[in-house]
Amino acid sequence: MRHRTLTGLAAACLLISTTAAVPALAAGPELTARIVQTSVWSTGYGADVVVTNTGDAPSAGWTVWFELPLGTVVTNSWSAVRASDGGHHTFVNASYNGIIAPGGQQTFGFNAAGSGLPFGCTVDGLPCAGGSVPTSPGPSSPTPTPSLSPSPSPSPSPSPTDPTGTVVDVSTADQLHAALAGALPGQTIRMAAGEYHGSFLIQRAGGADAPITLTGPRTAVLVNDGPSGTAPSCPVPTANWDPGYGLWVFAAPRWNLTGFTVRDAKKGVVIDDSPHVVVDGLHVHHTDEEGVHFRRSSADGMLRNSTVEYTGLAQPGYGEGVYIGSAGSNWECHGNVGGVDRSDRVQVVGNRIGPYVGAEHVDVKEGTFDGVIRANTFDGRGISGQNSADSWVDVKGIGYTIEGNLGSFSAPGTFANGYETHNPTTTPAFPNGCANVWRANTADLGGVGAYAIRVTSTSKCVGAPNVVHASNTVRNATSGLTNIVVTP
Repeated sequence: MRHRTLTGLAAACLLISTTAAVPALAAGPELTARIVQTSVWSTGYGADVVVTNTGDAPSAGWTVWFELPLGTVVTNSWSAVRASDGGHHTFVNASYNGIIAPGGQQTFGFNAAGSGLPFGCTVDGLPCAGGSVPTSPGPSSPTPTPSLSPSPSPSPSPSPTDPTGTVVDVSTADQLHAALAGALPGQTIRMAAGEYHGSFLIQRAGGADAPITLTGPRTAVLVNDGPSGTAPSCPVPTANWDPGYGLWVFAAPRWNLTGFTVRDAKKGVVIDDSPHVVVDGLHVHHTDEEGVHFRRSSADGMLRNSTVEYTGLAQPGYGEGVYIGSAGSNWECHGNVGGVDRSDRVQVVGNRIGPYVGAEHVDVKEGTFDGVIRANTFDGRGISGQNSADSWVDVKGIGYTIEGNLGSFSAPGTFANGYETHNPTTTPAFPNGCANVWRANTADLGGVGAYAIRVTSTSKCVGAPNVVHASNTVRNATSGLTNIVVTP
């Protein structure tokens, strides 16, 4: 994995007052936009856009616009409301991150298919490079963006041909059920603070350039009092059956789930057969089993800026914080791509996971490829040790990058190693648990764990070895950094 910072895309922009009597040098916000590539893969890349207020007054909101060259498209985005028209992309702040205090910043992000980099960037209609309004390629004023004003009705109302969608405000469980059932591409469903009890199911797909957003403050809380009814042999939405999930995304790609809380459910957020789903800024806690699960080939998803804790309350050994893919023994139900659960390229970035996560903080299952686990904080207190759950991260997948994470362990709990690999045999055969890379991780094993990174087998990965770089550090280990040769 290589990293690059996009150059020439950050500059301060003075927000112009519409009141002519305000002196030219009056106090006000000044915004900069900086686009930073966070990951690169063979078919595309991911990037963060950092909007910073260098002025001396809070911003009221922000709009970032840029263009991508032909052949490169935005596949999903998070923490902003996006409108795309061909190669032109406009991002307006979400409901919760428009105000930026002086000296503060907000970040949104996107994934792109293709290698072309953004150009013509503007912030609030002014060029990111500074100076006067550009004549090319950026517009003199931003492309119209979705309105964030309340909808007059909680029922979804936009025309399917409306490229920007609308905002639908909900404040009750019944209104939320109706909004989810009628969601359209480009729409934002905005929850008010309060508890929403019930089984919440998403089955409407967003568009490639118009994802659907479900958002709310941290005090908007989804609670599932189930499960109930008779379950089918494999979990699919079934009449008169409540699986007990806090939020279930089923065959509904391209959603953004931002800001709210899911608690007191059998499972927290379950994403099935739904690629390009972004989970951003959620608080998931007090679940009987796992917190967030990307399952049934839910590829190209992301969990970021979220907190997952107190999982596995009923079944500690099945209380993973984040679960990517499915065990080979469950592919009969969840192996929907050539008999395999290909939840590939899932990114877990910038989260706090733990304490009291009953199983692994991140469990990467066999048959999944090329994910990223970066810049997370793992608190190992309360890990159960049941069902072989005795590490922060267990990697059975292939080609994962694990970097920049901070892990710690202290009692209570059962802890063996910080990171582990395993090599389960599956059919069709994959080099499971191979070609993974660790760099710049910091581990404190609390005087209990043996290795920061324990690689189970080197003989099974001869053609695709696991790599542990010297930039990883460990303290309070009973054995050391790793059991394999360290790579500079």
